[in-house]
Amino acid sequence: MPGKLYILATPIGNLKDITLRAIEVLKSVDFLVVEDTRVTLKLLNHLGLKKPMFSYFRHSNPEKLDSILQKLQSGQTAAIVSDAGMPCISDPGEELVKACIEQGINLEPIPGANAALSALVASGLNTTRFCFEGFLPMNKKNRTARLKKLQQEERTIIFYEAPHKLLSTLKDMQHTFGGGRKICVAKELTKIHEQFLRFCLAQAVEYFEHEPPKGEFVLVLEGAEEIEDKKLNQAEIIKEAQKLQKAGKSKTEIAKELAEKSELSRQEIYNLLHG
Repeated sequence: MPGKLYILATPIGNLKDITLRAIEVLKSVDFLVVEDTRVTLKLLNHLGLKKPMFSYFRHSNPEKLDSILQKLQSGQTAAIVSDAGMPCISDPGEELVKACIEQGINLEPIPGANAALSALVASGLNTTRFCFEGFLPMNKKNRTARLKKLQQEERTIIFYEAPHKLLSTLKDMQHTFGGGRKICVAKELTKIHEQFLRFCLAQAVEYFEHEPPKGEFVLVLEGAEEIEDKKLNQAEIIKEAQKLQKAGKSKTEIAKELAEKSELSRQEIYNLLHG
């Protein structure tokens, strides 16, 4: 009978953010699948635990994935952990999860700390509707294309960014979205130097031109303003009605159609067409 893979969230900075349930699972599993053994070892040492670890990252060869799956198929249990936060979010864990589903291996998520949501709730921006974009493409052309696709996105947008690319990313955002768009730059979440910088994109660019970025960043960007459907005025209604009449539609049909595009009722438009 196959074993089980736990998808286990780890602290994003402060080791005290490990959950009681996560500790129980770490104690119980046969082995760990980790992004970086050195990072996970610090957490295990903090908890006083020792576990066999198998590194699995984006450039791991296929044989490593097969080896992990064989252990799980033999009945062993494992937990996959990333260096920080929830596995499978901007890391290769999703490949292992998909493979487990294909092979009928049980999965169980163990929730915990998450950088994207932590930054969002403290950003001061709209939390009702949001989307997660993760890391933008490193290639400038591809990054610009991705940002352009988001120009009309009305939801709050969350990005991850490395310090050495932060300033160029902010400049690209300013060029694409305009300098007045609000942004919250969350730095070193849950760590000693945690900081939330809230300003518009133009101010963000100016700030980091004089303050070299250090640490890890989450960018929470304000969404585009909702564009209300434009309602036809009286002159536009008459002009549109003339086009529809030429197309062979009756005045009753025209009144019904144009009532949905204006502030006037069907009867008012019908009367207007007979005026």
